[in-house]
Amino acid sequence: MKILGIESSCDETAAAVVADGNIILSDVVASQEELHRKYGGVVPEIASRAHIEAILPVIDEALATAGVKLDDVDVLAVSNRPGLVGALLVGVSAAKAIAWAVRKPLVAVDHVRAHVYAYCLQSHEIVFPCVVLIASGGHTLILHAQSPTQCRILGTTADDAAGEAFDKVAAILGLGYPGGPVIDRIAGDGDPNAIKFPRSYLERGSLNFSFSGVKTSVLYYWKGQDGRGRAEHERAPLADVVASLQEAIVDVLVDKTMLAAERMKVERVMLGGGVACNSRLRLRMKAAAEERGMHLMAPPPRHCTDNAAMVAGLAHHLALENNFASLDLEPKPALIRSEL
Repeated sequence: MKILGIESSCDETAAAVVADGNIILSDVVASQEELHRKYGGVVPEIASRAHIEAILPVIDEALATAGVKLDDVDVLAVSNRPGLVGALLVGVSAAKAIAWAVRKPLVAVDHVRAHVYAYCLQSHEIVFPCVVLIASGGHTLILHAQSPTQCRILGTTADDAAGEAFDKVAAILGLGYPGGPVIDRIAGDGDPNAIKFPRSYLERGSLNFSFSGVKTSVLYYWKGQDGRGRAEHERAPLADVVASLQEAIVDVLVDKTMLAAERMKVERVMLGGGVACNSRLRLRMKAAAEERGMHLMAPPPRHCTDNAAMVAGLAHHLALENNFASLDLEPKPALIRSEL
């Protein structure tokens, strides 16, 4: 079964052709990073317009690279939730138009659940059941995944996602956008224990996240103030600041993921989402999993960030379950707990 997947939930326009769920025939991504850099974050209107310009060339390139024509494709798949509504609309509209024109079935894919599937693109090992941490600029979630098509949210974020916190701190420190990669790079030269930024664990036993507090703490620290705006100290070197900030975020991500894994009695833990590229998170999560006799699964960085191969791969399993969408499919920008 060959599936053409389309992804446009945020600021990457992507298309891929995947056979039988994990044979990647093509995997094309057009990034909008340069368009949003001067604004320090994704501007929804700019993202939507860029998707309109890129969507057909990206699809054409994915088909050409795979060496197939639309008639050779068995199923169309598209991420229709969650994300920026205008951005999602571009991908959904393209997928519906193509599905109607070539009379192929359509599969709607949840973007978050596709991130859960990303590891399966290059692995034939037993993956499920597992606990999954999805951390990106838009989401920070812990899920219990029982199969490619069945997973349940255990925890989510009350405010800033982990990637969003990295981006906002990078803006505060004048490091540019996107913030995650540059913070990861600079932190390698810093002392992660130099500054004790707060770790928000919320109520005892909670699997939810809150990263707005540590972001604000960095803001006051960088201004040389305490939490009430009073002059307090001289600043540590930049590398120590970002290393300490990174450690504060990673501590919470690792601790809550391990708590969820122990609670669900699983032997496997998975990472997904753009923040899963972070080298410190991967190192700490691997060590924590091994300490508990668990196995850590992390996709290569290319499939941690948004891509269409994960959309097409998951769609294979949804198609096997006859879980098809109609041509009145609409984008759904919000994360819907009951339907994940």
